[in-house]
Formats: sequence, structure tokens, C-alpha cells
Amino acid sequence: MKAAPSQRLAYNAPTRLDTLAAWLLALAWVLPLIYTVWTAFHAPEYAARFVWNAPLTLDNFARAWEAAPFARYFLNTTLLVLMILVAQLVLSTMAAYAFARYEFRGRDIVFSLVLVQLTVMPDLLLVENYRTMASLGLIDSLFAIGLPYFASALAIFLLRQTFMGIPKELDEAARMEGASALQILWRVYVPLAKPIYVAFGLVSVSYHWNNFLWPLIVTNSVKARPLTVGLQVFSSVDQGIDWSIITAATLMTSAPLLIAFLLFQRQFVQSFMRAGIK
Repeated sequence: MKAAPSQRLAYNAPTRLDTLAAWLLALAWVLPLIYTVWTAFHAPEYAARFVWNAPLTLDNFARAWEAAPFARYFLNTTLLVLMILVAQLVLSTMAAYAFARYEFRGRDIVFSLVLVQLTVMPDLLLVENYRTMASLGLIDSLFAIGLPYFASALAIFLLRQTFMGIPKELDEAARMEGASALQILWRVYVPLAKPIYVAFGLVSVSYHWNNFLWPLIVTNSVKARPLTVGLQVFSSVDQGIDWSIITAATLMTSAPLLIAFLLFQRQFVQSFMRAGIK
């Protein structure tokens, strides 16, 4: 039995509305980026008006690079992101393996406490984290920025669920070959959880590259400031407002993530699908 034309039209209407809404949201998202690119590559007199044949220039990037120590900011951010990611992967792998394969008293309670971290916003711990860093004498250092994030409940949860899905027969076979617990973890579990590591690595790098509030609070000088804090100091009112230079600096700081996403967008999407991150 075929549906009437009016019925087919009614069925298609939500799909068209969804498509229109998606295009509107995409346009709203991309317009600020288009403005940033336009202003960064044109002279200041074209910052507030669009002239299609306006001459392109790279002077804004040169002036922004010379106006602030962005080389130091890039170095700080890269070191910070790598330090946090390595610490998270090592600690989370060990913790997830223990929760997945070892029986010990209070295991479920401890794992529940780990999951509680997922419900706590990091901003709620700013005061206590600052007091802890001050008591340790770590204020104004990259280690102070990264230390509160070394243990990731999200990574522990994802890896634990993945490890529990790996057949125990692989453990037994490896033990019969004389492998130790660390060898089993490194040669059996870690390779099978590669999609999870990729997915979490993308999340961690993106979050800590863009993290702003905690680095702003715990740093006081150029030696420890990441890009986000350096960009905020650079674009403050005291420096004057030149949108061409500010947008050029903004584009410089966000370019590594944009380029990485464009180059690895397929791996980016596939890793999230395999990891089950919604």
C-alpha cells in the first residue's frame, strides 16, 4: 500500500527542517572563523568592511609574532600538553588494568570514587588546587598546570571497559609463555586498546591546548604561560585594540589544532566511533 503524496510530504518535512537547522548552525559556527581569517590576512582598514579584491598581507602575523613571545608560548603549550598526555596514559593504563583484572578488597568502591571525578567540574577545585600548588612551591610552573590533570577518570573508565572485553584466555596463554604482568599489559592489552588511546589522546590534547582558567590563575610570568593565557595578555586593553593583529595571533594559536583536524579528520571520527564516546 503506497502512501499518499501528502503523507510522503509530511514524512519528508522533518528531514528538511533538520537539514536547514544543521546548515544554520554550521553557518553560525563558521562565520567567526571566516571573519578571523579575513581580518588576519588584510590590512586594518579592511577589518570592518568587505572588499572582495582587497590586497592580502602577512604583516599582521609578523607584527603579532614580534609583539609577544609567542615562540615561548608555543613551547610551553607543547611541553604541557605532552607532559599531561603521557602522565594520563601511563597512570590510567595501570589503574584500568588493576580494576579490570585484579581482585582486591574495596575494588568496586574505589572505582566508584574514581567515577565521581567525572561529575566534578574542574573549576570547583581551583581554590584547593591553588593552595596545594602553593604549599608545594610549584606556583608559576608547567608542572603546577598539569599536575591536577595527571589522573583522568575518563581515561580510566574507557580503558577499564576495553580491558574487561579482552578474553582472559589471552592472559593465560601469555602467562604460560612466561610473560610478566607488565609484559602482558604492554604486549596484549595496550595494542588491542589502540582506538581508545587515539580517541582519548585527541580529547586530552584539544582540551589542554585550549584550557585557560587554571593556567591563568597559577601562572605569573612568560616562562610558564601557555598560548591561551599569552593570547589573553596580548589582546588586553592595555596593549590597544588592533583587530587585524589580534585575529592574526588568534589564528596562529589555533592553527595547529585546525591543521591537525583537517589532516586527520577521518582518524578523528573513526576513533570516537570505536571508543563509543558520545
